[in-house]
Amino acid sequence: MPREQKQVRELQEGSYVMMDDSPCQINGYSTAKPGKHGSAKARVEGKGVFDEKKRSFSQPVDAKVWVPIIRRKQGQVVSVSGNDAQVMDLDTYETFTMRIPESEEFEPDEDIEYLEYEGQRKVV
Repeated sequence: MPREQKQVRELQEGSYVMMDDSPCQINGYSTAKPGKHGSAKARVEGKGVFDEKKRSFSQPVDAKVWVPIIRRKQGQVVSVSGNDAQVMDLDTYETFTMRIPESEEFEPDEDIEYLEYEGQRKVV
């Protein structure tokens, strides 16, 4: 499982964090000042990278959270059939099937960029 630990205060909007065992991209980060009896708290809101679900958590800024290491890779479309595309990774020459997003149209021999984490893939 490629991931590392970071403190909540080190997170930034646009970076990735694990929420409910799913990698999410942070789209909202806010902190509350420390009170009389406690430490500063951070509220992090994000959207699932692969499932598009909104998630959030609130923790002290010195708490540690898991940050996934999501790889951005290059691929080439080999063939298209319906909503699926056969894609070849340009580094390892491995071929696999990916679902085509509804907003995209692929042609054979087209180069694409995709995200990969633990066998899950998504076209960028």
